[in-house]
Amino acid sequence: MTAAREDHTSTTLLTEAPAVHAPAAGAETEADAALAFPPKFIWGAGTAAYQIEGGASDDGRGASIWDTFSRTPGRVHNGDTGDRAVDHYHRYEQDVALMAQLGLRAYRFSVAWPRIQPDGRGPANQHGLDYYRRLVDCLLDHDVEPWLTLYHWDLPQALQDAGGWPRRDTAERFADYAALVYEALHDRVRIWTTMNEPWCSAFLGYGSGRLAPGVQDPHQAVRAAHHLMLGHGRAIAALRAIDAGNQLGITLDFNPAMPASGDPADVEMATRVDGLRNRIFLDAILRGAYPADVLRDLERVTDLSHLRDGDQAVIGMPIDLLGVNYYNRALVAAGPAAAGAAPMLEFPGAETAVFVPQENRPRTARDWPVDPDGLYDLLLRLHREYPPVPLAVTENGAAFNDYADPEGQVHDPDRISFLDGHFRAAQRAIAAGVDLRGYFVWSLLDNFEWEEGYSKRFGLIYVDYPTQQRVLKDSAHWYRQVIARNGLDGHPAPAPALGG
Repeated sequence: MTAAREDHTSTTLLTEAPAVHAPAAGAETEADAALAFPPKFIWGAGTAAYQIEGGASDDGRGASIWDTFSRTPGRVHNGDTGDRAVDHYHRYEQDVALMAQLGLRAYRFSVAWPRIQPDGRGPANQHGLDYYRRLVDCLLDHDVEPWLTLYHWDLPQALQDAGGWPRRDTAERFADYAALVYEALHDRVRIWTTMNEPWCSAFLGYGSGRLAPGVQDPHQAVRAAHHLMLGHGRAIAALRAIDAGNQLGITLDFNPAMPASGDPADVEMATRVDGLRNRIFLDAILRGAYPADVLRDLERVTDLSHLRDGDQAVIGMPIDLLGVNYYNRALVAAGPAAAGAAPMLEFPGAETAVFVPQENRPRTARDWPVDPDGLYDLLLRLHREYPPVPLAVTENGAAFNDYADPEGQVHDPDRISFLDGHFRAAQRAIAAGVDLRGYFVWSLLDNFEWEEGYSKRFGLIYVDYPTQQRVLKDSAHWYRQVIARNGLDGHPAPAPALGG
């Protein structure tokens, strides 16, 4: 096990800037014309505990806010829950074997907080830690590097009952939990992420209420955002005190905002939305302070009394890597919105923002526009406007209407096209100087897609939910070839049809 850990490449990748090797001059073959990625580039796939594990009451696991939310009528499409999900808790060995078959160099997964601390506090549940020990050992045995996320939205329900993320104490409880997991696995896991997508947890969980715990209160949303960031900083400090030799970071989700026109009102609204969507977390972590314009917007809905001296220093503690989750960007206009339209509750202080449909773009099954250029622009922005930090695309993928044909095969050319376009955008960014170390496709498996239940399929691997049978989609076979050649061939995949 130790040898497998020492031979792995991710630590080297996160401490050395990548180099791009251009095709040889005069190359004429398709292989020579291929778009190469840096040597030892990390190709992976990702999942989240609640979306795949199942085993909701096994081995002492407690309830999370997503257990409560999904079991509440009307919250999730078709009344679906993650009680069984895709049964990864019992089938992880089979799934890791599939990762190895794909040639994945890394696997990004999250730990379920309620498996470790059923009530969100106190000593560790050893059954829960043992499960993740087994998973990590299995990954290393298959030469797949584990990338561990400590929090992917599954707050223990007991902590929500005590106030949840709007309460400062939750940040302290998160640091305690993080230390328990780190103590158990720091000798085998090199890459650690504190939080996944804190914007969603704060502003969709406590602002619009679209996600668990389903609260609609801008005051709570703003406080939750700050305490999530405070929990991140407290956890970084706690982990480094135990073992400073691993790579520690955070994953943010970005939805870059573009003005719908040159009208000054649209430009101003796009700036405000960008601040409340992206810069609020990015600046706090990489610049050590919340943007002044964002604080002015937030003061319209809350008094900011939850901010305390010293918090910014904790939140802005140096990190070793930044995870970049990207799916699309937004076209924003100034309101007022159309008569009868609901305010944008996830943007406190900018509730009259209007998101304009983007015409003439292919769309996914979630009705999201396909926009690879947005990824290129985002990576360049992070490279040019912020202090240097290694980057990894930790989520990028798409839902399409996949099905198994009579021969049991799953043909998903639109997903291949989607990934091909975004991989090319990432390669262009690397060639422009961006320090991008890896790329994780979302997701490894079809799974429980939050408020959409099982109605949307993002996986490289098709799951027949009644039987739990796994089938490699065409995109999985294509991705295996990308990994094997560490790049793309000279011909882009055909674009998806307009409208998805």
